[in-house]
Amino acid sequence: MIEYLDAIDQSVFLAINGSHIGYFDWVMWCVSSRLSWTLILVAFLLALRNKGWKHALLIIMAVALAILVADQISSGFIKHAVERLRPSHNPSLENTIHIVNGYRGGMYGFVSSHAANSFAVSLLLGLVTVRKRVLCAMMAWAVLQCYSRVYLGVHYPGDILGGAVVGLLSGWLVYRLWLVAERRLLRGDGVLLSERDATWLAHSVWLSVTLMLLMPVLLMQFDQ
Repeated sequence: MIEYLDAIDQSVFLAINGSHIGYFDWVMWCVSSRLSWTLILVAFLLALRNKGWKHALLIIMAVALAILVADQISSGFIKHAVERLRPSHNPSLENTIHIVNGYRGGMYGFVSSHAANSFAVSLLLGLVTVRKRVLCAMMAWAVLQCYSRVYLGVHYPGDILGGAVVGLLSGWLVYRLWLVAERRLLRGDGVLLSERDATWLAHSVWLSVTLMLLMPVLLMQFDQ
C-alpha cells in the first residue's frame, strides 16, 4: 500500500515538475520567495490601520506563533522522524527532475514546512477577519505557494498535503488563543475589519498573487 501511494505521489510530482517553461520558472521562484509573504503581511497590517497599534501588534504575535508552531512540528519533529528524502535529493530522480536556480532545499521533505506555514497563516488571518472573501483569498495564496514548491522540485504532493494538515491544525490552535487574547487584552467585539476594509484586504491579496505571476515579466522588461 505504501509503495502504491508513493508511486502515485511520484507520478503526480513528475507531471507538475515536468510541465516547466522558462517564464514559469521565474513565476514560481517569485511565488515561493519571501517577497510573497511580505506583500501579504503588509496588506494585512494596512487593513488594520483603523484599529490601532495594539491590534497590529497582537496580529504580528499571533502570526509569529502560528509559524513557530507549524514550523516546529513540521521541520523540528516530523521531518527528522520520517526522514523522507526530498525529490531534489532522490538519486533515482536526479536525471529526471527539473531544478530552478540550483535550489534543492534541505535533505528531508515530509512534511513541507512551507505548506505548513502558509496554511497556518492563511487560516489564522482568514478566521480572525470573520470574512469569507478574505479566507478564500488567503487559501488561494496558500495553494499557489504549495504548487510552487512542487514545481520547483523540492516537494512531493504528499509532502504538501501533510504540511497543509499541520498548518491548518496550527492555525486553528492559534486562532483559539487569539479569541481569548482579543477578548481579555483588547476587549474587542470579535469584528476585526469592517466590510470595506475586508473587501480591500481580499482585493489586495488577489493583487499580490497577480503581481507574483507578473513579476518575472516586469523583471525581464527591466533587464532589457
